[in-house]
Amino acid sequence: MGSLHSELGSLKGKIKALLEENKRLSIENQQLRKILKRETAIHLPAEEAVDVAASAQTLSAEMPEAVDFAAVVGEGHDNLARLYHEGFHICNLYYGHLRTEGDCLFCLSFLNKE
Repeated sequence: MGSLHSELGSLKGKIKALLEENKRLSIENQQLRKILKRETAIHLPAEEAVDVAASAQTLSAEMPEAVDFAAVVGEGHDNLARLYHEGFHICNLYYGHLRTEGDCLFCLSFLNKE
């Protein structure tokens, strides 16, 4: 009887963990659908997409070898800030996971570093 009780307790724990994970994944899925819908709203026709790709290759061939690293770092910081505002962690502890409990102090401290 005792072993059955302990087995039932462990099954309850597993069910609880699965339900929590299911809820977290559902929320993350909703966020990703919103982002995908926003990104595909700016979708270009196929001919224009080919023209844009060709002009991008031309521009990259004409670019000088010197790169402004300050601009690259600023762009990376902007991308991380955008990810954070879309609801994802950018800290080293939970990077890429969906933020479900509001603001993360680790992420905010990372964003405030300069």
